[in-house]
Amino acid sequence: MAAVSSASDTGDPRARHPPERRLLILGGPQSGKTSSANTVLGDKVFDAGAETTHSNVGQTEIYGRRVTVVDTPPWAVPRDPEEDGEAESNEDAGAESDAPAPRPPPSLDSEGPCMGAILCPPGPHAILLVVSVTQPFADAQRRAAEEQLGALGGGTWRYSMVLFTGVDQLPKGVFIEEHIANTGEALQWLVERCGSRYHAFDNTRKETEDNTQVPELMEKVEEMITDNQGWYFEVNELILLEEEQARRALEEERMRMEEHARQREQMIGGPPRELRLLLLGWKGVGKSSVGNCILGRRYFESGQETDLCLRRQALVSGRRVTIVDTPGWDWFSVRRTPKRIRQESQRGAALLRPGPHTLLLVLPVVSSLTARKRRTLLAHIETLFGDSACLHTMVLFSCGDWLGRTPIEEHILRGGRELQRLLEYCGNYYHVLDSKTPGKDRSVSVLLDKIEEMIRENGDKAFLPIQDEWLSEESSYSSDNTEPEDDCRGCQLQ
Repeated sequence: MAAVSSASDTGDPRARHPPERRLLILGGPQSGKTSSANTVLGDKVFDAGAETTHSNVGQTEIYGRRVTVVDTPPWAVPRDPEEDGEAESNEDAGAESDAPAPRPPPSLDSEGPCMGAILCPPGPHAILLVVSVTQPFADAQRRAAEEQLGALGGGTWRYSMVLFTGVDQLPKGVFIEEHIANTGEALQWLVERCGSRYHAFDNTRKETEDNTQVPELMEKVEEMITDNQGWYFEVNELILLEEEQARRALEEERMRMEEHARQREQMIGGPPRELRLLLLGWKGVGKSSVGNCILGRRYFESGQETDLCLRRQALVSGRRVTIVDTPGWDWFSVRRTPKRIRQESQRGAALLRPGPHTLLLVLPVVSSLTARKRRTLLAHIETLFGDSACLHTMVLFSCGDWLGRTPIEEHILRGGRELQRLLEYCGNYYHVLDSKTPGKDRSVSVLLDKIEEMIRENGDKAFLPIQDEWLSEESSYSSDNTEPEDDCRGCQLQ
């Protein structure tokens, strides 16, 4: 943050332009942010009926002063972890997902508040945090506002003001002060954090002579500027550099995905690429839900223990994906996993003739990984599939919705040395899925890209070949009654 004043900001008559005031508007979804920007500008400059996806700039003149208003995309409100319980979570569910991330993870469609600050150079005089009186404001909304300002850097609160919208919806005789007192501690904290600076808008009011809400807002902005000695907020150059690097990385990722899509379109009319995946892990980790998420529909029965291997197939992102779900192992030791279950795991690999491309080791993000659990997982893999299985193993984190806005990389760092050692064993191949939304998770396509990258890394060893002993009489059964010698004609190809 830089505290800077200029001739135009302080009203110097030598300035070439009228004294300027720059307003940066932030807020959550459906907060009335865009309508408030239009109210300040006195015209429908921005489309209030559509979701704002990129920052937009508008300018007007109020009492001889040029006013620049920047409308920004809504901040994301983190989901409440208590509402996202997963039936298949095991007894090791921890509190890792409860800790809010200091910065939201970037996505291909996200744009942080830094871009809005950049669009009103050299920086905003006031940051308006828009809050609708018709929507609840609890701890989740408070954290979202705090994260949004934190993304701009330090020193933002002294330039911030709460702008309430929808005051026409308040009960008759109820003023905004009473609403603040009755809403709860989260809203009171926000107002106090902004130095008890707030204003109320009725965006339905027409421009009339008695409509003083915009002039009154600008008077409060002037008071805040005076308190700040004419200074404005300027984003730290390091944060701008980080924002630019993140945007460049996202653009490169977007171009890579578009190139993959173009290549797949060129394959139309030819046979799709086949990927054979084997789901592995201890009991209750969400293997069945992960299989459903990848295939895009409910092929496997989740919420109950899997006793026998089940093979299913579907077309996913231009590939023919075959998945075998297997019974869960014991987390304590290989010996405590019944021999029949161990044989069934090998039998699952045999159902993916001539062998699986990738062993997906499913691990819930809500589970802590101890040294014993890690050693037991690796012992199962090496005992059942041999020492070279590590070349074909990828850690697939299930229950990804529990992460909220925490990046998976941060979760891995917090997970400790044992989790990091497990990923090193797998060549640092990992992915995270939200298994609660089958068919809607865009990251499934990214997962398949990573699997194909692993196959290329393995060179001519494109899959883990099956062994003759996996086809023993003792384990020659599965729930879809498909013998290993048969082809995949019995699979369900959608």
